[in-house]
Amino acid sequence: MARNNEIPEVNAGSMADIAFLLLIFFLVTATIQTDMGLDRKLPSKEPTPPITFNERNVFRIVLNKNDELMVESKVMQLKDLRNAAIAFLDNGGEIQGDKNHCNYCMGARNPNSSDHPKEAIISLNSDREATYGTYVTVQNELTAAYNELRNRESQRLFNMDFVEMEKRYFDVETPSEIKRELKEHILAIRDLFPMQLSEAQTNQIK
Repeated sequence: MARNNEIPEVNAGSMADIAFLLLIFFLVTATIQTDMGLDRKLPSKEPTPPITFNERNVFRIVLNKNDELMVESKVMQLKDLRNAAIAFLDNGGEIQGDKNHCNYCMGARNPNSSDHPKEAIISLNSDREATYGTYVTVQNELTAAYNELRNRESQRLFNMDFVEMEKRYFDVETPSEIKRELKEHILAIRDLFPMQLSEAQTNQIK
């Protein structure tokens, strides 16, 4: 018989089970914050040789240490970068009886701007002291410029946005026969507006 001054013991086994179940619940339902980054291939460890192109086919962007944007040697607001990039990529060059001119471009055909989207290069030079967030935003605006033009041509040729086409292609639930067709369409659109975004040194020849 227990004495009156003895304290009854509490079985903590069930409490441990409950705590373990709660831990599993929080691990499964918790949202893990993902870091912001870029979908880009890292450059090779080997020194990158200078790229040589006609100056009119190079769209020069400089991001300085104060996060100020210089486009073609002029100060530009970040909100205007996308439209400026689109105008450059979609320029199409002059039509002077050249059968290789861009017949799908809708730009101003400025003789001082890019000849063709396949020759157009966007050169980005970023200062080491520029903030990473601004650098990522600049990259996102340039990617958006390419996607806007690709969406336009994808709608014209295949009645579907390019971005949606890529999303369906990478969806694991998309049947393989549809993926094959989507891949052909994606490659065709990428060929019209290839993403040529360079951070290598560019040399002027004209």
